[in-house]
Amino acid sequence: MIYDILTAAKTAGQLLQINAIKLSPKNPFTWASGWQSPIYCDNRITLSYPEIRGYLAQSIAAQVKGLYGTDVVIAGVATGAIGIGMLVAAEMNLPFIYIRPESKKHGRQNQIEGALPSQAKVVVIEDLISTGKSSLNAVRALRETDVEVLGMIALFTYDFATAAENFKTAKVTLHTLSDYPTLIEVAKDQKAIDPSELALLKKWRENPSEWSPTS
Repeated sequence: MIYDILTAAKTAGQLLQINAIKLSPKNPFTWASGWQSPIYCDNRITLSYPEIRGYLAQSIAAQVKGLYGTDVVIAGVATGAIGIGMLVAAEMNLPFIYIRPESKKHGRQNQIEGALPSQAKVVVIEDLISTGKSSLNAVRALRETDVEVLGMIALFTYDFATAAENFKTAKVTLHTLSDYPTLIEVAKDQKAIDPSELALLKKWRENPSEWSPTS
């Protein structure tokens, strides 16, 4: 869920401004899953813009403090959220760890990297939520240790119904800086999309796995 409406709109505007999010309803992108999509999001681009990355880190830090306090460990989901997670931890002067998709095949075979104290309270940071499966995989890895996962905060979510169901099933609370409905409104206000494309953009989110610009 969106934590703050004004932050959501400003975040969406910044992501559009630096092309971290691109919209192309009539010439869609193809995701690794094979889905056709009118939107492509790469929030790692934000790390190249000091003012924007600072704003995003400060905004997430404010959410962490408001929701969970300051006696927590910040955990980034590899690889996309390592950068922003570290910035949040630095902003709050808190410990930082990150979680790999799976354990390493060599060395200590860690999946969780960094010092994670027993019985720590952990807030997970993500850059992007689609179905939520990879994000919740990180939560599962944490829950297999002796810690408490308080919740997750992400920069952006496509706001799929399947993601909401996955987080509900896993009993993980998700907050985000911004989301797809907010992005579409901001893009419309900024004239970043043609009014004729709005229907395509809204229809995609209803059934993303089957969507095409001609369906």
